[in-house]
Amino acid sequence: MKKHIPNTITCCNLISGCAATVFAIYGVPELALSLIILGAVFDFFDGMSARLLHVSSEIGKELDSLADVVTFGVAPSSILYWYLGMIDYPAFLEPMREVVPFFAYVLAAFSALRLAKFNLDTRQTTSFIGLPTPADALFWGSLIVAFKEEMADEIITLPLIIAGILFSSWLLVSEVPMFALKFKQWGFKGNEIKYGFVAFSAICLIGGISYGISTENYPLCFFPLSLIILAYILVSILTQKKQ
Repeated sequence: MKKHIPNTITCCNLISGCAATVFAIYGVPELALSLIILGAVFDFFDGMSARLLHVSSEIGKELDSLADVVTFGVAPSSILYWYLGMIDYPAFLEPMREVVPFFAYVLAAFSALRLAKFNLDTRQTTSFIGLPTPADALFWGSLIVAFKEEMADEIITLPLIIAGILFSSWLLVSEVPMFALKFKQWGFKGNEIKYGFVAFSAICLIGGISYGISTENYPLCFFPLSLIILAYILVSILTQKKQ
């Protein structure tokens, strides 16, 4: 019985991603992002449960990647698809409004490439090479949810999003080393970057959520996630020689 527990949790991740995709396309990005976050929780616990129960398997590895493609590839791409369909366009691109939003799914394609590469890459046991798909999904989802109203009327929003999709697609499959919050030992020495990042993330989350609630601008509660992912990328690049 216990051998089915990790795969059941992985399927919960997949279902979360499917539901997130539906909510995204129907224009409810807050619920879509909440389900992506829930999927990330399931994604964390399926691997942990497999290791604790000693029931890791090849089918579990493949199922995990398939679920991640949906939750961290298709779902955030669908949030971007919806958003690219509602923002203002420069006059010369207005005739392309029905076509441009599909560019969002480039992100899903590169997420799939990243996951396939990850399955074959034996170097990524204690750290990552390239941006992990959950981080990419949380960045885009939280950014859109937090600032969808403020950015919608800005003409510069469209080219910035297009450029951002291209850049994050490259990061997903790049050779840029990214640290992972995996601890071989719990001492501070040797884990300075990880503990510092955890502390920074906690401060951002507490501060951002408190500000969003106090101002009754609840979508801003999600903004710290995109800030944390940006910090993660920057710290990984700046400290890659130390990892």
